[in-house]
Amino acid sequence: MVADLKQVSGYLLDDDVRERVRGQVAAAIGADTRVVVTHSLGTVVAYEALCALPGHPVRALVTLGSPLGIRNLVFDRLRPSPTGSGKAMRRLWPGGDELAWTNLADAGDMVALVKDLRPGFGERLRSGVVHNGATAHDATAYLADGLCGRAIAEGLP
Repeated sequence: MVADLKQVSGYLLDDDVRERVRGQVAAAIGADTRVVVTHSLGTVVAYEALCALPGHPVRALVTLGSPLGIRNLVFDRLRPSPTGSGKAMRRLWPGGDELAWTNLADAGDMVALVKDLRPGFGERLRSGVVHNGATAHDATAYLADGLCGRAIAEGLP
């Protein structure tokens, strides 16, 4: 967990790393990209990259084991910055009205400290808690869950 959070902190605090990584993700989103599935730090990068790509074609964003809801370390450092203030603070939605965002967190996943991201990102976000067993933060366990499969399928034509 400490190593994962150090990676997140490194991304958020080093502007050169942030721009380079975010640029790589943005470059991978082409005209035919409909689904983006991300895990851990990738959820932070994908959120920022999608917000910076107005009009992108992504229809489903699936975030797994995300630290996005951790207020001081992650949420308050996201770019773009918030559109409101105080408890009513809401981040920009990472796509158009047709984008469905599903966030999955394991109850034991310490990287995904905040399991339900709706208080920070709005009620449109779908939040689910899964059980990955002893491998709470493992991407493979998240990907094998039926909720993840349904969220991915929803974005496919």
